[in-house]
Amino acid sequence: MMVKTRDRNLAFLVATCFFMENLDATIVTTAAPRLGQALHVPSESISLLISAYLVTFAMGIPVGGWLVTRFGERRVFVIAIVIFTGASLLCALSGSFSELVVARTLQGVGAALMVPVGRLVVLANAAKTDIMRLVAFIVWPGLLAPVLAPFVGGVIVTFASWPWLFLLNVPIGVGALLAALRMMPRRTSSSTTRSPLDVNGMLLVCLALGGLVYSAFVASQAKSSWILISMATACSLVVLALAVFHLLRTRNPFVDLRVLRIRSLRESLRGMSLFIMTVGAVPMLLPLLFQNRFGWSPIKSGSLVLFVFVGNIGAKPATTSLLNRFGHRRVLIFSTTGVALTMLLFSKIDASTSLAVIALLAVLNGIFRSVGYSAYMTLGFADVSEDRMSAANVLSATVQQVFAGFAIAASVVALRLGLLAHHWASATSQGAFSFEFAFILLAIVGAMAAMQAFLMHPNTGEALRKSA
Repeated sequence: MMVKTRDRNLAFLVATCFFMENLDATIVTTAAPRLGQALHVPSESISLLISAYLVTFAMGIPVGGWLVTRFGERRVFVIAIVIFTGASLLCALSGSFSELVVARTLQGVGAALMVPVGRLVVLANAAKTDIMRLVAFIVWPGLLAPVLAPFVGGVIVTFASWPWLFLLNVPIGVGALLAALRMMPRRTSSSTTRSPLDVNGMLLVCLALGGLVYSAFVASQAKSSWILISMATACSLVVLALAVFHLLRTRNPFVDLRVLRIRSLRESLRGMSLFIMTVGAVPMLLPLLFQNRFGWSPIKSGSLVLFVFVGNIGAKPATTSLLNRFGHRRVLIFSTTGVALTMLLFSKIDASTSLAVIALLAVLNGIFRSVGYSAYMTLGFADVSEDRMSAANVLSATVQQVFAGFAIAASVVALRLGLLAHHWASATSQGAFSFEFAFILLAIVGAMAAMQAFLMHPNTGEALRKSA
């Protein structure tokens, strides 16, 4: 039976927001030098724009979960689109660096509320057997954004001015707002309640998440001190441990960790964290490899990365059928193994490698990326009851955001470790080996995800499959 038209349209609406959010999160990196020149600050200072967005985003996701219980999904989702779109316009109109930082932080608030709440609306009333198709509608545009960002950012900084990096969101946001007002149901499965706010839990969770994402961001800066990285990470982990201890002992916790007793959700989040760290590094590492090592232009390197987009698109129609036919465990073994192998093959390419071969590897990586991501996303909701859907959605969105930040950090840390491992070599071979080492290290992380998938129960996710 086909997915209901209303559910499909809502899924496409959330997918549009997901794309807009992910594109905005990554496109600023490409324009850092031009932004620095235009705003009269060093290009390194532009890193504050990225960290402000990522940290606010991570901290805001669980807050959005609580707001939904107070005000309902429709109201929070519509307000989130308004905040994100308005903040994008403020970014474009900013006349100073400080104004841009404030507007960028406001963007993070809107992003934190927008997609997680929208996804909850789509999945809350959906039949279990429709979840895979609905998640496929939501996921694949969001996966394209980090791949498109290097190309789009390269074109904008080459042929236009930096405000267009943010103005791109305005017409998309206005369209999404009009669609939300027309399509979003006024009442959804999660009735509004007046449960008290767990203030201590909120503070601990937000500090822990913000600290972890900031630590990952610091690690992604090539000149950051290892001591600073270690101290920031250790402090964040201590706060996270305190948060977990508090949440498990509180009657009405800010984030309900008891939902992790659901095996399929627990296995999904465990595997997805490793998978995101692997595939999330590709849009970062490949442009760096092509531009810094091969000496290619931003447009040429961005165009090659676009072939990951081709793989994403090509895999999308087959993802649900694969999951229905073979089940989540086998599909995840296939996709995670494929990701690990393509990362290993990326470590072997150089400037003399045929462009067709590089493009083929990018396409294959995009296919495995798309299939695996959809499988993890749907598996997380396989056995979640309607009354636990909000808690499961908050945890899933939080894990995605935190480990997306870790993915960027992992790629840079791997590059730095490669340099340390071969410090005795010449500068040229150091640079060459650092990328090879980074891809190999990330391939190992992908292999760990494959092992975790292999250890899953054979019937994991069975509730989502449609009978033949």
